[in-house]
Amino acid sequence: MTRQERTLKRAVELEGIALHSGAKAHVRIEPAAAGHGVVFRRADLGEDGADIPALAGKLSMSQRRTVLREGGSEVGMVEHLLAAAFGLGLDNLLVLVDGPELPGLDGSSAPYVEALRSGGVVELKQERQTFRVTEAQVVRDGDAELVVLPPSGDGLRVRYFPSYPEGIDSRPFLFDSTQHKFAEEIAPARTFVRAEEIEKLLEAGLGKGATADNTLVLGGEESPKMRVEQEPTRHKVLDLLGDFALLGADLHADVLATQSGHGLNQAMVKELRGLLEEEEVQEDVRDSGYGIIDVMRLLPHRYPFLLVDRVLKVEGWRRAVGIKNVTINEPFFEGHFPGQPLMPGVLQLEALAQLSGFLLQRKMEHTGKLVVLASIDKVRFRGGVVPGDQLRLEVETLRMNRNRATIKAQGKVGRRVVSEALLSFAMVAST
Repeated sequence: MTRQERTLKRAVELEGIALHSGAKAHVRIEPAAAGHGVVFRRADLGEDGADIPALAGKLSMSQRRTVLREGGSEVGMVEHLLAAAFGLGLDNLLVLVDGPELPGLDGSSAPYVEALRSGGVVELKQERQTFRVTEAQVVRDGDAELVVLPPSGDGLRVRYFPSYPEGIDSRPFLFDSTQHKFAEEIAPARTFVRAEEIEKLLEAGLGKGATADNTLVLGGEESPKMRVEQEPTRHKVLDLLGDFALLGADLHADVLATQSGHGLNQAMVKELRGLLEEEEVQEDVRDSGYGIIDVMRLLPHRYPFLLVDRVLKVEGWRRAVGIKNVTINEPFFEGHFPGQPLMPGVLQLEALAQLSGFLLQRKMEHTGKLVVLASIDKVRFRGGVVPGDQLRLEVETLRMNRNRATIKAQGKVGRRVVSEALLSFAMVAST
């Protein structure tokens, strides 16, 4: 079952207190083009901040919340908004936030759902990417376990098995995306904390914005008043859906979650994202992809210096994924370690620069400007590339204006990162 991508009709704004920092936080959520994805931008950092795509590869280690990082930019508590976007099927959003944490509001996704609904929904022409699990995936940590199985039908099914203090409903809970309504059944559930954890969290600088209205306390002297039946477990499902939104595609799978939290959720979505990327490489070029003729139309390079064989995926002007098939017939192998052929690192960077040029040139195609590599920074080579390897090229636009662009570029063989760099480009008038 597939569907078309969606975005908002018009921008919406929310303001509140951040649950952990206790600071005021303002967020503006704007429509975005097909293929853009959900992208966070720190409005308070100006041009010094990098855009942060809501993808598993941007996860930063954190306690009790989901934090994304790109370069020096960081934004936390994104899971409640991402869950709301999942529930409403909104795939392309630009989220502007004026600090390092989104507002906690009432501790649930309901205010985000209400705001996004008020902005209206637009269906786009591009088809939403789906990922169907074909083999069981398991992550464990002590008594906590997260199992993702091939789907028993269409969509995503989550069965959560909790464990709470005495007096708190610990029955399993099932959410089926094809039958249950996220906005009514999951979104209102508020975050919670166990009474014995409160002091340690405050000592760690967390929970400064928590109140009795936005956070349930379990195991305290008084039983909390629940907004909905099994509210803590529903919130656990909410968090899982928000974390799994970092896959960047609709997930078709059955999920069995036993006492899992953000740590296991994030470990699993990283694994699923890796599987999705492997599947992208194995598939033929999608309708949104480009063959070698299209590549040569936009790039001035030709064999033997054309180092992009095909472009698998282009997401607006923000991200592109390409492939370089490395064979023993490459001319550079004749002189570069001929006894033990190794692709020169500088040519890996060239391949990444060419894919970056392809991405940016699409935007410049009708402007009379050329995209020219201006500088390279933060270069790292982490492994060799040899004949028979398929070099996966990934580039993401961090910043862009009329004259300059900065791109994060990464080369992979399988899931192994072999090269990475920050590439800066200038847009110059063609002669």
